[in-house]
Amino acid sequence: MNYKGVLKKMSTENLDTIQYYLDMNIDFLNLNQLLNKTLTFSFVTYECLNCHLEKKIYRQGFCKSCFFETPSAGDWVMRPELSKAHLNIEDRDLAYEKQVQLQPHIIYLANSGSVKVGVTRKSQIPTRWIDQGAHEAIEMVEVPNRYLAGITEVALKEHVSDKTNWRKMLQNDNKDEDLIEWKQRLHSFIPKEVEEYFIENNKETQLNFPVEKYPSKPKSLNLVKTPTYKGKLVGIKGQYLIFEDETVFNVRANEGLVVCITIV
Repeated sequence: MNYKGVLKKMSTENLDTIQYYLDMNIDFLNLNQLLNKTLTFSFVTYECLNCHLEKKIYRQGFCKSCFFETPSAGDWVMRPELSKAHLNIEDRDLAYEKQVQLQPHIIYLANSGSVKVGVTRKSQIPTRWIDQGAHEAIEMVEVPNRYLAGITEVALKEHVSDKTNWRKMLQNDNKDEDLIEWKQRLHSFIPKEVEEYFIENNKETQLNFPVEKYPSKPKSLNLVKTPTYKGKLVGIKGQYLIFEDETVFNVRANEGLVVCITIV
């Protein structure tokens, strides 16, 4: 079977085992059903996720001009503390920014090999945790806008990492942590204006990924440099496909690439 389409981040469903889906334009592939099958990935061309033109991808699935113009790639996306919609100040498109920024946001702790702090819209729980490959996570604070979430993350990352070590995550080098204890320990570092939004008495969420074999020395696949790759799929974690030869492919990092996938 052959499928051709532009790569976009895998969508997920949090069941007993997380289900992964890849949108290939006219079809959705349930990737869980492809475990232990041999897949061939072939790089065809580029397609910007915003203008849909055949232009080289710059960042986040966008060509260079779209990356610096589209409101969904503003600096506040990666740095929530720069959000200004609550002040009625426009970055690129105030209507869009109000829609995204002025909604409930969660500051959370997640364990994907080590404990980290992060920010996401409430509507993206638990999707955000799944995308980061966290096997356990807990909500810490719920605030009404992205700015408050951002300044809380800035304060907390002085005391806990805000990064995911992708190698440790894929190696399943996990140490179970008491995230409730971590949450209480970090409570005192929350900014005063956010204190009222602290979440009391909630539980950890456990996540189960469809992986049959974890790589001991993961090797990242760059489809632009290696336009054709063939391997047996043995797992999916975070936004990574894991192959038997320890090659790993970050789907999200390759958004905007048009590929052909052959399944044997």
